[in-house]
Amino acid sequence: MRIRCGTRAGRQHLRSPGLTLVELLVAVAMLALLAALSWRALDGMVRARAQTEEHAERLLVLEAALGQWTADLEAMTQPPFTRGIEWNGQVLRLTRTDPADAGGGLRVVAWTRRIADGRGQWLRWTSAPVRQRGDWERAWQQALLWAQNPDDALRRRELAIVPIDEWRIFFYRGDAWTNPLSSDAVGPAAGTPGAGAPADSGVNLPDGVRLVLRLSPGAGLTGTLQRDWAREDTAPSMRRIMRSYFAGMAALRRGA
Repeated sequence: MRIRCGTRAGRQHLRSPGLTLVELLVAVAMLALLAALSWRALDGMVRARAQTEEHAERLLVLEAALGQWTADLEAMTQPPFTRGIEWNGQVLRLTRTDPADAGGGLRVVAWTRRIADGRGQWLRWTSAPVRQRGDWERAWQQALLWAQNPDDALRRRELAIVPIDEWRIFFYRGDAWTNPLSSDAVGPAAGTPGAGAPADSGVNLPDGVRLVLRLSPGAGLTGTLQRDWAREDTAPSMRRIMRSYFAGMAALRRGA
């Protein structure tokens, strides 16, 4: 037996409700828009997190490098017929005690800025342990060659730190900060390391060393950094002023 719905209202009641093609397209477009907005927000969060991690990592590297810089200066020494420290406008060389040798061994340490891949890089180099005067003289000369035109053997002893655009060095002598290129006249003449220097005279050692770094932009950190160091036997008032961690630092901020 067949049942027929003869009325128009009955036929409409039996018809299944649904979405038109236009409504379906509008819903799909809204879902796509929400997905795009969500992806942009997620991508922004990932980028911000990556920049924060890069900033924190470079800051830790910079802090470790400044700690090593201070350790080198604290261990600086000038045995007979050697130079304690020298700055020629390109490389800072110094003689320090060897922390791994309790028997009085020495190392020559050098710091410089070198252009690599189109940007300046702050670098540190250290020699092998030295005990004889001839070994020290070779290490002292190697440090200079490393800063000018290093070969592969010299490069293996270097450590890249952070990108910098410029760096400057000042020595504290005669109650004033001075240019080492002009204030180093009291030390042995260049090219004749330690010539005429009496034993343990400390004639070449300044009372303080000022480091000024201009960090490269876009490297997680940027700005100008100043680090002062003073010898232990300097006046306490001067030492308190110079030992501030970032005395006179203009800015350290996140890179763009």
